[in-house]
Amino acid sequence: WITAKVMKRPVISAVLAVSVLLIPSFFYLQIKTGANDMDAMPDTYQSKQGFQILDREFSLGLISPAEIVIEGDVGSLAVQQSIARLEEEMKKDDSFTGAAKLDVNSGGDLALLTVPVAGSQDSERATGTIGNLRQNLIPAAFEGSGARVLVTGPPAISLDYFKMTDDYRPIVFAFVLGLSFILLTVVFHSLVVPIKAILMNLLSVSAAYGLVVLVFQRGVGAGLLGFQQVRVVEAWVPLFLFSVLFGLSMDYHVFLLGRIRETYMKTGDNSESVATGLRTTGGIITGAALIMVAVFSGF
Repeated sequence: WITAKVMKRPVISAVLAVSVLLIPSFFYLQIKTGANDMDAMPDTYQSKQGFQILDREFSLGLISPAEIVIEGDVGSLAVQQSIARLEEEMKKDDSFTGAAKLDVNSGGDLALLTVPVAGSQDSERATGTIGNLRQNLIPAAFEGSGARVLVTGPPAISLDYFKMTDDYRPIVFAFVLGLSFILLTVVFHSLVVPIKAILMNLLSVSAAYGLVVLVFQRGVGAGLLGFQQVRVVEAWVPLFLFSVLFGLSMDYHVFLLGRIRETYMKTGDNSESVATGLRTTGGIITGAALIMVAVFSGF
């Protein structure tokens, strides 16, 4: 009965359904990925209060410093002057919270310059400091020295991880969507069906992304379920969500389309096949969805 009502007014039904998913999808455009540190914990936690005292009195940069690797003739005048210029610039910058420590190997061709940076290793301030080191301070200080300079350490690892997840996300999306399109085309001998399936699944995934941003990043309704508003969405969440949601939705999508195709092969009636396919699979798919809701509610 529901299917018949929808099929009688397909345009109205499509507009209503798509609108419900598009509205939260727009919030995905505001997503900020990264990693949350102790600041994301409630202020009432004594662990957070102690953490803040340690940061204020001793600087977290002492346990997660920037490590600048210098490869070349460390004893040469050019490299020594470059190191001195870099140290001087870092002293002027409040992003660095302590004196730099220089260690040179016995061969004199490799040095490690360790300097504490402000903020925890995953914070925007610490990762921003690493970006400034790589893009501005080091190139300016070591220009013409002949030395190769690399920046590592905990904040650098975090920055590189965030960048890697951002860079590879569209590649993963393109690979999964492309492979799905090929498989659906082979199975159903159609171009319209796989295109429609991919668009529908993308719409549902983008709506899920939008709700994550709306609730966790912007804090809308977070208090209703005891969630904590956070500064950023964890960098691994978008790829993880896409993999799980797209896999599940495409699985049941093929299940539904398979039943519709079976009916059509028997009857040759398109409308009746769609209605029968929805009727016979609707309860199973809805039941599976409710099981998922129950399981993830426990989490």
